[in-house]
Amino acid sequence: MRALLAAVLAFLAPAAAAQQVVGDAIPASLTGQPGDAGRGRAIVANRSVGLCLLCHSGPIAEERFQGDLAPTLAGAGSRWSEGQLRLRIVDGARLNADTIMPPYYRATGLQQVARNFEGKTILSAAQVEDVVAYLATLKD
Repeated sequence: MRALLAAVLAFLAPAAAAQQVVGDAIPASLTGQPGDAGRGRAIVANRSVGLCLLCHSGPIAEERFQGDLAPTLAGAGSRWSEGQLRLRIVDGARLNADTIMPPYYRATGLQQVARNFEGKTILSAAQVEDVVAYLATLKD
């Protein structure tokens, strides 16, 4: 019975779809659709979904206590293309094996994952696209 339940849960769990990496980017949208910058901003600011502001600071004035362990998000849209932002969110370890940033859209090859999160991504493909859309607007 336990094996059947595990198989059903593995089937239902959102798995990360394959992405084509070209150089230092994933040029194509994970969903085939552009993300929504407003929803992306909400994910970045939310301390229980993206947790971005735990390590990064950004132009979200209403959020106090922003991080300083990672680069500021201000100007991210000027520094990186949408594809470059997408790869950094999906799995930054492909660019820097020593990164402390978690892979937000990778479900395999992870260590110390709680059993109820095994085989699941932190963000959905749509959420990744929303965050990419928001970060791409940050030009200053």
